[in-house]
Amino acid sequence: MAYRFPSEEYVQAVMDVLNQDEQYAQIARNWEGDILFVIEPDKGIESVDLPMTFYFDLWHGKCREARVIDLEEEEVPDAAYTLTAPQANCLRILRGELDPMQAMITRRLKVEGSMAYMLRNVPTVLDFVRCCSSVEIEIEE
Repeated sequence: MAYRFPSEEYVQAVMDVLNQDEQYAQIARNWEGDILFVIEPDKGIESVDLPMTFYFDLWHGKCREARVIDLEEEEVPDAAYTLTAPQANCLRILRGELDPMQAMITRRLKVEGSMAYMLRNVPTVLDFVRCCSSVEIEIEE
Protein backbone atom coordinates (compact mmCIF):
# COMPACT_ATOMS: atom_id res chain seq x y z
CA MET A 1 0.00 0.00 0.00
CA ALA A 2 1.29 3.45 -0.88
CA TYR A 3 1.00 6.35 1.55
CA ARG A 4 0.78 10.04 0.74
CA PHE A 5 4.04 11.80 1.60
CA PRO A 6 4.16 13.63 3.85
CA SER A 7 1.23 12.48 6.00
CA GLU A 8 0.22 11.04 9.37
CA GLU A 9 -0.48 7.72 7.64
CA TYR A 10 3.09 7.59 6.31
CA VAL A 11 4.49 8.29 9.80
CA GLN A 12 2.39 5.51 11.34
CA ALA A 13 3.48 3.08 8.61
CA VAL A 14 7.13 3.91 9.34
CA MET A 15 6.54 3.29 13.06
CA ASP A 16 5.05 -0.11 12.25
CA VAL A 17 8.05 -1.02 10.08
CA LEU A 18 10.53 0.12 12.74
CA ASN A 19 8.83 -1.91 15.44
CA GLN A 20 8.60 -5.07 13.31
CA ASP A 21 12.06 -4.98 11.71
CA GLU A 22 14.52 -7.29 13.50
CA GLN A 23 17.53 -5.83 11.69
CA TYR A 24 16.64 -2.31 12.86
CA ALA A 25 16.03 -3.57 16.42
CA GLN A 26 19.53 -5.10 16.48
CA ILE A 27 21.40 -2.24 14.83
CA ALA A 28 19.63 0.49 16.85
CA ARG A 29 19.71 -1.37 20.17
CA ASN A 30 21.89 1.36 21.76
CA TRP A 31 20.26 4.41 20.14
CA GLU A 32 18.68 6.88 22.56
CA GLY A 33 17.09 9.98 21.12
CA ASP A 34 13.96 11.41 19.63
CA ILE A 35 13.94 13.13 16.25
CA LEU A 36 11.91 15.89 14.64
CA PHE A 37 11.80 15.94 10.85
CA VAL A 38 10.76 19.28 9.40
CA ILE A 39 9.74 18.92 5.77
CA GLU A 40 9.72 22.28 4.06
CA PRO A 41 8.25 23.27 0.71
CA ASP A 42 10.72 23.31 -2.17
CA LYS A 43 12.11 26.71 -3.13
CA GLY A 44 9.66 28.74 -5.16
CA ILE A 45 6.75 26.38 -4.51
CA GLU A 46 3.92 27.32 -2.19
CA SER A 47 2.25 24.50 -0.30
CA VAL A 48 -0.80 24.33 1.91
CA ASP A 49 0.51 21.14 3.59
CA LEU A 50 4.10 22.24 4.21
CA PRO A 51 6.01 22.74 6.35
CA MET A 52 5.10 19.52 8.14
CA THR A 53 6.86 18.18 11.22
CA PHE A 54 7.22 14.47 12.02
CA TYR A 55 8.14 13.29 15.50
CA PHE A 56 9.80 9.92 16.18
CA ASP A 57 10.66 8.78 19.72
CA LEU A 58 13.37 6.19 19.10
CA TRP A 59 14.70 4.16 22.01
CA HIS A 60 16.88 1.05 21.94
CA GLY A 61 15.68 -0.29 18.59
CA LYS A 62 12.01 0.57 19.02
CA CYS A 63 9.83 3.50 18.06
CA ARG A 64 7.85 4.41 21.17
CA GLU A 65 5.85 7.15 19.45
CA ALA A 66 5.49 8.59 15.96
CA ARG A 67 3.18 11.37 14.84
CA VAL A 68 2.76 14.56 12.89
CA ILE A 69 3.06 17.64 15.10
CA ASP A 70 0.20 20.10 14.61
CA LEU A 71 2.15 23.35 14.89
CA GLU A 72 -1.05 25.38 15.35
CA GLU A 73 -2.35 23.23 18.20
CA GLU A 74 0.67 22.07 20.20
CA GLU A 75 4.19 22.91 21.23
CA VAL A 76 7.02 21.23 19.41
CA PRO A 77 8.74 18.67 21.67
CA ASP A 78 12.31 19.42 22.70
CA ALA A 79 13.82 16.56 20.72
CA ALA A 80 17.46 15.46 20.74
CA TYR A 81 17.61 16.07 16.98
CA THR A 82 15.87 18.29 14.49
CA LEU A 83 16.41 17.46 10.82
CA THR A 84 15.17 19.99 8.27
CA ALA A 85 15.03 19.68 4.48
CA PRO A 86 12.92 20.66 1.49
CA GLN A 87 10.49 17.97 0.37
CA ALA A 88 12.52 17.24 -2.79
CA ASN A 89 15.64 16.38 -0.73
CA CYS A 90 13.57 14.18 1.61
CA LEU A 91 12.21 12.30 -1.39
CA ARG A 92 15.67 11.94 -2.93
CA ILE A 93 16.89 10.38 0.33
CA LEU A 94 13.89 8.03 0.53
CA ARG A 95 14.36 6.96 -3.11
CA GLY A 96 18.05 6.25 -2.57
CA GLU A 97 19.11 9.09 -4.89
CA LEU A 98 20.85 11.04 -2.09
CA ASP A 99 22.91 9.42 0.67
CA PRO A 100 21.56 10.60 4.05
CA MET A 101 25.01 11.14 5.56
CA GLN A 102 26.13 13.08 2.48
CA ALA A 103 22.94 15.15 2.74
CA MET A 104 23.79 16.01 6.36
CA ILE A 105 27.40 16.89 5.63
CA THR A 106 26.46 19.09 2.64
CA ARG A 107 23.59 20.70 4.60
CA ARG A 108 20.93 19.55 2.15
CA LEU A 109 19.55 18.00 5.33
CA LYS A 110 20.19 20.42 8.20
CA VAL A 111 20.93 18.82 11.56
CA GLU A 112 20.44 20.35 14.99
CA GLY A 113 21.76 18.14 17.77
CA SER A 114 24.92 16.15 18.40
CA MET A 115 26.47 15.44 15.03
CA ALA A 116 29.23 13.54 16.84
CA TYR A 117 26.66 11.10 18.30
CA MET A 118 25.06 10.69 14.88
CA LEU A 119 28.44 10.02 13.26
CA ARG A 120 29.22 7.40 15.93
CA ASN A 121 25.89 5.76 15.04
CA VAL A 122 25.96 5.85 11.23
CA PRO A 123 24.67 2.24 10.91
CA THR A 124 21.62 3.17 13.01
CA VAL A 125 20.97 6.30 10.94
CA LEU A 126 21.28 4.38 7.67
CA ASP A 127 19.04 1.56 8.86
CA PHE A 128 16.41 4.05 10.03
CA VAL A 129 16.43 5.51 6.51
CA ARG A 130 16.19 1.98 5.06
CA CYS A 131 13.05 1.38 7.12
CA CYS A 132 11.56 4.74 6.10
CA SER A 133 12.36 3.97 2.45
CA SER A 134 10.62 0.61 2.64
CA VAL A 135 7.26 2.35 3.09
CA GLU A 136 5.83 2.94 -0.36
CA ILE A 137 4.96 6.57 -0.99
CA GLU A 138 2.73 8.39 -3.40
CA ILE A 139 3.18 12.02 -4.25
CA GLU A 140 0.31 14.32 -5.15
CA GLU A 141 1.49 16.40 -8.09
